[in-house]
Amino acid sequence: MRTRGVVRAEGGAFPRHPAPGAAAGGGRRPAQARRKAPPASGGGGERPPAAAAAAQRGVMELEAARHAVLAAVRGTCAADLPRLLHWMRNTNDFDELMVSNNDVVLKNIAEDLRNRLPIEAMFNSEHQAIQKIHQHPLPMIHVDAFLYDDDFVDSLCEEGKMSRSYCTECGSYKTASLEFISHSFSLMELKFLYQHVLPDLTGKGYLYSSASQLYGVEMNADFCQLQEMMITKYQFIDRIKVVHADICTQASLLQKADVVVMNNVFEYFLDRQEQARAWEFIACNVRKRGSLLVTVPSLKESLSKLQTDIQLSQWVEEMELNYDVYMEKDVDREALEQIHLYKIL
Repeated sequence: MRTRGVVRAEGGAFPRHPAPGAAAGGGRRPAQARRKAPPASGGGGERPPAAAAAAQRGVMELEAARHAVLAAVRGTCAADLPRLLHWMRNTNDFDELMVSNNDVVLKNIAEDLRNRLPIEAMFNSEHQAIQKIHQHPLPMIHVDAFLYDDDFVDSLCEEGKMSRSYCTECGSYKTASLEFISHSFSLMELKFLYQHVLPDLTGKGYLYSSASQLYGVEMNADFCQLQEMMITKYQFIDRIKVVHADICTQASLLQKADVVVMNNVFEYFLDRQEQARAWEFIACNVRKRGSLLVTVPSLKESLSKLQTDIQLSQWVEEMELNYDVYMEKDVDREALEQIHLYKIL
């Protein structure tokens, strides 16, 4: 669900919620091992050993696959070619190739969590977060991105259970868009993070790694209980640990972390003085040289309104990310660009 806290894995780290990274057998798909193969052509010739091995496994890299597809299209009789091209442009048959068992498990967890949470995915015990939302100058609602993707939100709007807009003058047609916020990574963001942002560490979240231990830190007792239920139900208890605590009491956990993932961790849960204290604590304890820190939004943005003594240039180096590598449909580029990766100096 949400990724408000910090999680540490041996060899890697994992966002603190139990669902979007913690799911047995599911989650982000590990990249398939691929070997170079020559372009598929009608001719003979000997294949290099790597290409021969790839062919035996039925695996092709992009160029070989592209040539194979073009060869199939060119081999189609002229009368059927228009229909074939129309099918290729409009079919949904390829969608299943982009979905893994990990995705299915995460969606099952999301469904379980939806059945256990109010539609706003917040407990009454989250006083500070609720107050912050109510104090926002324009109407705002919390829509958990892990639990509700855009299609699901659309269906809720059609059923009258949610709205994307509000009336600025009651009874009129003058409406404005509601602002949505989420304390969670969406499935898209999780897959981008663990498939394309983090390196090939031994430990990237339960579904994508063989990390021996994954730790999540959660301040809210109600969410700790909910997470423990999911961890037990989906049999993650062997490697996932949820710590009910303030992150500022977990110096040892932070000092040992190889990767720390923080998603909107403080803004809606702490006042500015407490936020500054928490960031100072993290900057003091996340110091393992070469370890990685993932934040949403950027450190610069998070710290811009706070009074701290943190010198980013002496603490971290931001790593450039390629946001174009995520090729699945319905990509929210703006959301991906909120993900930032840093290496600890």
